[in-house]
Amino acid sequence: MGHIEVSGLRHVLPDGRELFADVSFRVGEGQKVALVGPNGAGKTTLLRMIAGDLPVAEGTIVRSGGLGVMRQFLGRSEPGRDRASGDGQEPTLQDLALSLAPPAVRAAGQRLAAAEQALAADPGSHRAQLRYADALTAWGEAGGYDAEVAFDVASTSALGLPWDEARGRAVRTLSGGEQKRFALELLLRGPDEVLLLDEPDNFLDVPAKRWLEARLRESEKSVLYVSHDRELLAQTATRVVTVEGGSAWTHPGGFASWHEARSARHERLDERRRRWDEEHQKLKDLVAMYKQKAMYNDGMASRYQAAQTRLRKFEEAGPPPLPPKEQDIKMRLVGGRTGRRAVICEQLELEDLTFPFDLEVWYGDRVAVLGANGTGKSHFLRLLARGGSDPDAEHSPVDGAALAAVAHHGTARLGARVRPGHFSQTHDRPDLVDRTLLEILWRGDEHRSGVPRHDAMHALSRYGLAAQGEQRFGALSGGQQARFLVLLLELSGATLLLLDEPTDNLDLASAQALEDALRGFAGTVIAVTHDRWFARSFDRFLLFRADGEVVETPEPVWDVR
Repeated sequence: MGHIEVSGLRHVLPDGRELFADVSFRVGEGQKVALVGPNGAGKTTLLRMIAGDLPVAEGTIVRSGGLGVMRQFLGRSEPGRDRASGDGQEPTLQDLALSLAPPAVRAAGQRLAAAEQALAADPGSHRAQLRYADALTAWGEAGGYDAEVAFDVASTSALGLPWDEARGRAVRTLSGGEQKRFALELLLRGPDEVLLLDEPDNFLDVPAKRWLEARLRESEKSVLYVSHDRELLAQTATRVVTVEGGSAWTHPGGFASWHEARSARHERLDERRRRWDEEHQKLKDLVAMYKQKAMYNDGMASRYQAAQTRLRKFEEAGPPPLPPKEQDIKMRLVGGRTGRRAVICEQLELEDLTFPFDLEVWYGDRVAVLGANGTGKSHFLRLLARGGSDPDAEHSPVDGAALAAVAHHGTARLGARVRPGHFSQTHDRPDLVDRTLLEILWRGDEHRSGVPRHDAMHALSRYGLAAQGEQRFGALSGGQQARFLVLLLELSGATLLLLDEPTDNLDLASAQALEDALRGFAGTVIAVTHDRWFARSFDRFLLFRADGEVVETPEPVWDVR
């Protein structure tokens, strides 16, 4: 069994701002501890510090037991976690599996992959053959063959494919839910006693979320995880660490009693600050009184000095902290009038995913796209984001993302004056990664002319991102990226919003702000979601069934059986 002990952690951002300070908490043996808090408060940063991805400048982290880590976005490059083969190609499922394996297995796997490449390039080389034989021996000694058994079990459970068939698949060809389920299968079955899970429920369909809840409850591992899914938190957390207001505090109970505990804590902080302010004013009044009396009575000089000393020491100790300010996020999705029919699909068939289906979406509709992972929902949205089966300049995607072509038959077309705006579930925007938010908004990019700097700052402020204006998009937290991508949709003039799991990385306040904005949006919304709360705000439900049928249902369907 393993544990984590965090004491006095402090982290300063590259621009000099303090993200948090004096963060202390403990994850005991077998405990399931949830990290909650607003987007950008530092939850992912804390996990990265514990994982060793970020240096610890102040404070200490003590950990026992092997450590398994699931990062927020799978299949991307991470510091110290480059692709195993090192050949510059896109990551495969084998690379993902090795990145989640214990260090000895990961190192042996990287060595074996390099030896395989060298042997393939020069099969007759005696040196390459010896190198491959040595790497194969090292792979076995590191536990590689046992790891391959675990990879096979995870692949079969998550994807329905044996490892030999799945190992070479590019990670990007898997849905976000399939990637997460595969990673979770490996980590929860693996040898590591301590797990760090950053948004493990993101992209999972509802049956998979229920599976995760059950596996966390029954696991003997010590788990520290970040989640915004209230149902999962209520079902799994044995205690809750809240990161807010530049520090953190621990609620020793589960999530069901967390809201009440947080309200009580804020009331106590308010009361302590009120008493401090009252005492501060009394001391200042006392100093002023003795100062006045000392002007006419030399005997009061000592009392005046004592009062000054008392006031100075009181102020040096400083006031108790104020309760964190509640977020005030204002999203303004505008939209615009289009033709009556916004989307028309006629015998549309996504290759190897769905049978042909017809669909008409009318202006103003709110369509929730439901179904298990891997049934084609994200492919469907990407097809519409490209303008349908015959994209033209008017219907080109407005977000600048590289939308891969979707193999299909039949037709899908957009109505008159329909301008699609696409929100990707993985926030995969290579065109934005190395640019600051102000650069993107102020200077504009290939799809917009930009806005004046003061307007850009005002827009960022409405989305709770004013302090991140000079940060690169790639350095933002998942929730901050999600809010910024919604802001780009707001500025794009899109009249058809194609949202792929938009609430996955949003905290509760941000998700509510998005729902409010969609309610006032003058256009059409099609959203893929596994968020049971978010889906209730939609009026049409399109179900992608596991058998390939695509049908409408009168209400949300979560259990596809």
